[in-house]
Amino acid sequence: MSTTSTTPPGHVAPRGDRPQEMRKVAVASCVGTTIEYYDFFIYGTAAALVFPTVFFPALGSTAGTVASFATFAVAFVARPLGAVLFGHFGDRLGRKRTLVTTLLLMGAATVAIGLLPTAAAIGVLAPIALVVLRFLQGLAVGGEWAGANLLTAEYAPVGKRGFYAVFPQLGPAFAFALSSATFLVSDAVLGTTDGAFLSYGWRIPFIASALMVAVGLYIRISIEETPAFRAEAERADRAEDVAGAKRPLPFVEVVRQQPLEILLSAGLMSVLFGFFYMGTAYLTAYGTTPEGAALDRQFVLSTGIVAALALGVATLAGGVWSDRVGRRPVIITSGVLALAWSLVLFPLLDTDTPLAFAAGVVVTLAIFGLAFGPVGAYLPELFETRFRYTGAGAGYNLGGVLGGAVPPLLAPGLTASYGSIAVGVMLALLAVLSIACTVALRGRTRMAVAG
Repeated sequence: MSTTSTTPPGHVAPRGDRPQEMRKVAVASCVGTTIEYYDFFIYGTAAALVFPTVFFPALGSTAGTVASFATFAVAFVARPLGAVLFGHFGDRLGRKRTLVTTLLLMGAATVAIGLLPTAAAIGVLAPIALVVLRFLQGLAVGGEWAGANLLTAEYAPVGKRGFYAVFPQLGPAFAFALSSATFLVSDAVLGTTDGAFLSYGWRIPFIASALMVAVGLYIRISIEETPAFRAEAERADRAEDVAGAKRPLPFVEVVRQQPLEILLSAGLMSVLFGFFYMGTAYLTAYGTTPEGAALDRQFVLSTGIVAALALGVATLAGGVWSDRVGRRPVIITSGVLALAWSLVLFPLLDTDTPLAFAAGVVVTLAIFGLAFGPVGAYLPELFETRFRYTGAGAGYNLGGVLGGAVPPLLAPGLTASYGSIAVGVMLALLAVLSIACTVALRGRTRMAVAG
């Protein structure tokens, strides 16, 4: 089944039917997002395993964990700002140059966290600096997602856009596996005791990211700007020459022209973010702390690698399936599964067995991946070319505030007051919101679509 929507001014057929060029763009987008999200996720792992002790030692175990995840949540507040800031430059100066900038910003902030003195060394300045650096990470990731997906979405042939848009979406799966593996290796080399690991072992993944950033920078510089952006830039320049008027700011224009698409995209993304960050950062903390499952740290990190594999397979399956049946049916299917699983997950985890924990993490991330695959193509398809970077990024990252910042922050308190099932109810409500928003987006695509 195929449907075609209105084509935006300046749209040209992408050159993605050249297999070699398309493969190069796909690899570049995947490598770039892997590096960006690796840097982002090692923070989440460290927030669960290290930061309560290193940066918030005076607060105790529970309060230290809450404070640590509060700094984790800071990035989600920064992400919409990053989407607007880098979306502006991405829509005006190009996708490629903007993505190089986000990669450099993320790399610098991540290495700086690895070099940051502890609270024991510099007192309150340590957590303050941690918050600032985490905010910069959020800005970078806020500008990363839309640009990386536009590289593939604007290059790919219409009937294969779901498949090619999966490549940047695979970045989080690879990044979570790398993050877990890096901490696992550090833990194994330094021993299972906390002394060396808490002293300097946790810093290794942050500092080592500099090498990955160098590789990603080389790859991103080698690709060309997307044909759709070049055509739109030429059209806008001609319009300015004829009318003599300056173009409106991309953020102002998208808010005026497509505010509902931004809000509905945010609602669609809410349960995806909720599932992903509950399945990674929160469950990592739950699995290792005495108040949770109190499992061996190496087992928890190994489970993360298995879960990342399941996430990658589900992401690929969701993207390919969306080219056949459409984006929305796949996303809605994932939402229904998320609704049911939300109410099962925490009673399962409360059995406090390693198998239950492993099943919880793997299934949670697989359900997330099923929708995350098609989202990479779907959100860019909702917006006009001239403000597509800003619009897709804003919707995606507003969803991150609702689904990524709030659940991990509220989960410890909800569990303490009402039991773990309260967290499941919270996720179920996000699933209902996501399904409703996806249904409401019917017929709003602005790019030619298949399915």
